[in-house]
Amino acid sequence: MIKLAHYLKHYKKQIIIGPMFKLLEAIFELIVPLVMASIIDVGIKHNDIDYIIKMGGLMVLLGFMGLIFALICQYNASIASQGVGTILRNDLFKHIQSLTFPELDQIGTNSLITRITNDVNQIQLAVAMLIRLVIRAPFLVIGSIIMAMVLDLKLSSIFIIVAPIVSVILYYVMSRSIPFYKIRQSKVDKISLVTRENLEGSRVIRAFYKQKHEINRFEAANQEVTDIVIRVGKLSAILNPATFAVLNIAIIAIIWFGSKRVDMGILAQGQIIAFVNYITQISLALVVVANLVVIFTKASASAARINEIFNTRPSFDEGNGISFDSFSQNEPKISLKDVSFSYDGSKEYSLNNISFDIYSGQTIGIIGGTGSGKSTLINLLPRFYEATKGEVFIDGKCVKDYTFQQIRRKFGLVPQKAVLFKGTISENLRWGKEDATNQEIERAVELAQAADFVNSKPEKYDTMIEQGGKNLSGGQKQRLTIARALVGNPDILILDDSSSALDYATDAALRKAIKTNITDSTVIIVSQRANCIKHADNIIVLEEGHIAGIGTHEQLFETCNTYKEICLSQLSSEEVHK
Repeated sequence: MIKLAHYLKHYKKQIIIGPMFKLLEAIFELIVPLVMASIIDVGIKHNDIDYIIKMGGLMVLLGFMGLIFALICQYNASIASQGVGTILRNDLFKHIQSLTFPELDQIGTNSLITRITNDVNQIQLAVAMLIRLVIRAPFLVIGSIIMAMVLDLKLSSIFIIVAPIVSVILYYVMSRSIPFYKIRQSKVDKISLVTRENLEGSRVIRAFYKQKHEINRFEAANQEVTDIVIRVGKLSAILNPATFAVLNIAIIAIIWFGSKRVDMGILAQGQIIAFVNYITQISLALVVVANLVVIFTKASASAARINEIFNTRPSFDEGNGISFDSFSQNEPKISLKDVSFSYDGSKEYSLNNISFDIYSGQTIGIIGGTGSGKSTLINLLPRFYEATKGEVFIDGKCVKDYTFQQIRRKFGLVPQKAVLFKGTISENLRWGKEDATNQEIERAVELAQAADFVNSKPEKYDTMIEQGGKNLSGGQKQRLTIARALVGNPDILILDDSSSALDYATDAALRKAIKTNITDSTVIIVSQRANCIKHADNIIVLEEGHIAGIGTHEQLFETCNTYKEICLSQLSSEEVHK
């Protein structure tokens, strides 16, 4: 938690004011037993009603002022805790956005969500308790002992004996509880994972009638957390009975030995009541300390998980940027030289010794079986991942020299999974170009074959898209993601199996529109359909991470067995040569 302490500097005023007023409240609490003692020893003893009323009024005033001071402290604690949580959550989200794909794959989406929500909430609670109780609770314990010593040093020795015994009980319970709190947070990640998968895959679950299976799966994950909490609960259940047993014995001892000292004339009856009040204050303060230990233990575990994110650095850094000098059309637009790639933790290469050149204005098809490395290859071009071996060049410059902004602006990427965000159709389409005109948007929608269904909506481009595009069909989502990429008029357009949800007629119309109207851009079409890429200027055939062949449709059909098998499995002999 120390590493996150710098977030408190934004709320120095609250951190000073809050504990100060809480300390004043604690001082008033320590005065109350003395006032009570004087009411008994003076007012009641001498039947002085005026004195009783006056001192009773003082007690009410002390209680009221204590309430005001507590509210002031609570107000400042709320500002600081919520403020720290807001800044921390913003910084955490910003840092997550800076991570590259390998780190996001390694940590996992569900864990990131838990850390930015549940773990930050634990930090917020710890900050609030830091301001409200960290000074107050120990002060009450120490102050009560001192006040008791002022009243009667000999009788106060009971306090000095009790305090270490209670501390040992607290240490015993807490030392055995702390490890479970650390484990609990990782188990919460698993619940988040199961929940997220179920919410995203609800249609698939129902299609296979797997609701009961998923309920059992969730219950198992939930039970793991429950078991840990129960084990901690059993340990914590010892705390209150044990501490109160010791403190009640202390109260009996105070009354027993105190009565003897009253008989001896050393103490008054009211002072014995004050002693009992002080021991009660100690008992309550120690319970608060125990709860603080639990809160800060949870916060410590959460802080470690948050710091793990902050300590995670991108696998590769962006370049220093390049100047956009004139680019010769005779140079390759995209060039890969002996590129190999393997995912983190994998001993096998997903791509092996890939080399090819793509020139400006060309339409390139990439085809291959499932797991052949098509999407992996595409992800290397905008530098979502970095080649393990070899180099990737865009416009004659190594991708490592570009800033992320420079390299990503060259690409218009349509991923395999159509992803849309909550908002209007127009807002989603402007992701590619924020200042796009209505005419540019309408042109992109027309080219993507989405104009018919967009214009059929009552609100047209102002139609709201639900989270993940749940109110659209698969084909509609794919066409809008294609339109989004086209709005930016990118240098390089990548269609990564982005027509899988389209019917053949729409797919053919889309390819024709792109070929006819997108003449300045380099187009890369990744597909498992031979019909989608057979008219490309060049086709790259991948097989198990290797290039099986490069050439036109006719050349590959004659020379590449892999490509020929794909074509014959999908097309008739007439379609092959059409």
